[in-house]
Amino acid sequence: MKNILIILSIFFSMVCSAQFAPAAEQLGSTAIFKDSSIIKAWATACVIERGLMQINEPDSGYASVGDEFSALGKAGENGIVSLGDEGKATLTFGGAVFNGPGADFCVFENSFADNFLELAFVEVSSNGADFVRFPATSLTQDTSPIGSFGLLDPTQLNNLAGKYRGLFGVPFDLEELKDSAQLDLQNITHIRLVDVVGSLLEGLARVDQFGHKINDPWPTLFPSSGFDLDAVGLIHTTVSNLNEVDARNLSLYPNPAVDQLNITSEELIQSLQIISAEGRVVKQTSINTSSWLLPIDDLQPGIYFLRVQLADGVVNTLRFVKQ
Repeated sequence: MKNILIILSIFFSMVCSAQFAPAAEQLGSTAIFKDSSIIKAWATACVIERGLMQINEPDSGYASVGDEFSALGKAGENGIVSLGDEGKATLTFGGAVFNGPGADFCVFENSFADNFLELAFVEVSSNGADFVRFPATSLTQDTSPIGSFGLLDPTQLNNLAGKYRGLFGVPFDLEELKDSAQLDLQNITHIRLVDVVGSLLEGLARVDQFGHKINDPWPTLFPSSGFDLDAVGLIHTTVSNLNEVDARNLSLYPNPAVDQLNITSEELIQSLQIISAEGRVVKQTSINTSSWLLPIDDLQPGIYFLRVQLADGVVNTLRFVKQ
């Protein structure tokens, strides 16, 4: 046992001497800007499981900034959703992410600086039930809490969302999960973010792949506590480019709606799907027109997403409220 501990200690010391990619726009950074041409699509549905503002205070209340819609679409456009301590966001895309050369998707947080970083684990699934976590590494010291507004060095972090400042995405490569029997790397249908509780207290601390405690800003006893998810961008995906739809003047009205939706576009509409806030397809139809009246009187009141595929393959998702 003693020899094993010595070997592990030496191994971890070697790992700790490593340096990962630096902050956005620095030489060697892997950060991906929100307008990069390699991003082909964005998340179209999201389910949020809020965490407490402070996990060891049950009466602290839950994080409350933003909603499911805030995590959809392009980074920097729909606001952010705060997850709270160990809160979760599970995102889907109306298609799949697949393992291609290099990074396959990227995650955006809203940090205002290169060193004030709030972190999250990243997990993926091919069926929405079995999730596999990317092997995260934190080389930040774990002997002294950095506090609510402490600073982190991005070169000490790897495979953790939130490593880069706002509008710059952290890339993730599915190739790193190639040995996972639970995944079909050519058909990743769900991406999940899990807030890292930055506490170093026993029983609260979260650890990286080496069992090293992950130190990030904590406690955060305010409504925007925890990881602040802005967006998830897809690089290798079966989803068509969602940004192209802006030129088609796609619209729906009224919103909120009671019994029907009017959908119009400059291009022919090929198919429509209504997706619940939980990510389930609750209504779909195939058509071939630029204007359509869609009955929704059978839907329960709540937030829904209308996924529209145009005849030329372009896809977009719009949010609406059913009253």
